[in-house]
Amino acid sequence: MGRHTRTRRRGSSIAAAVTAVCAGTGAALLTLGLGQAYVPSSPSLDGSAPISAPPTEPTAPAADGEPVALGRSAPVALTIPDIDLHTSHMVELGLDHDRRLEAPREWEAVGWYSLGEAPGQTGPAVLAGHLDSATGPAVFHRLRELRDRDTVSVERADGVVVDFTVYAVQRYAKGDFPTEEVYGDTDRPELRLITCGGDFDTATGHYTDNVVVFAVLTEAPA
Repeated sequence: MGRHTRTRRRGSSIAAAVTAVCAGTGAALLTLGLGQAYVPSSPSLDGSAPISAPPTEPTAPAADGEPVALGRSAPVALTIPDIDLHTSHMVELGLDHDRRLEAPREWEAVGWYSLGEAPGQTGPAVLAGHLDSATGPAVFHRLRELRDRDTVSVERADGVVVDFTVYAVQRYAKGDFPTEEVYGDTDRPELRLITCGGDFDTATGHYTDNVVVFAVLTEAPA
């Protein structure tokens, strides 16, 4: 996974562009830059496993009857039953001195971009994690297996558990990332899960792509 740079203003449609640079160790990073727009690459992650949606602009389901947005509260646990993932190893990610998003230091940690929205708030909450490490699979190693209508649950520090429903799983070349689709403002609570994907380039020590899961809030306590 990697590092991002964000300059989006709250309440606007301005998003930072992202250039994803994935490494094959726990020190892998997602790098963000300005002025770049991402477009989809091929329709599979490794040439054989299909993704749940074609590499086109993700479209969220209709908003009728959606839960009311919640206030701000940090995520403290993540559960994704369809890929047997449950972790309470959550860390906050900020920006470094180059205004790039920090990466989780530990391969088993899920990082929340804490300068953006929290899960359950209106807008896209962003969680990122590593695909693998020097010793084996990392926390998001099965992320690409998610499919439409799978459930992602996030427990918040206020004790509220919010459920999101997946509506797209996409793979993007690291130089062609869909900045607006991933980081742009939304009119309701959504979730983005990001990790590495594609082939591992032994010459550069990086993965070629990113996998992004798009989900929308479907259940939260009143």
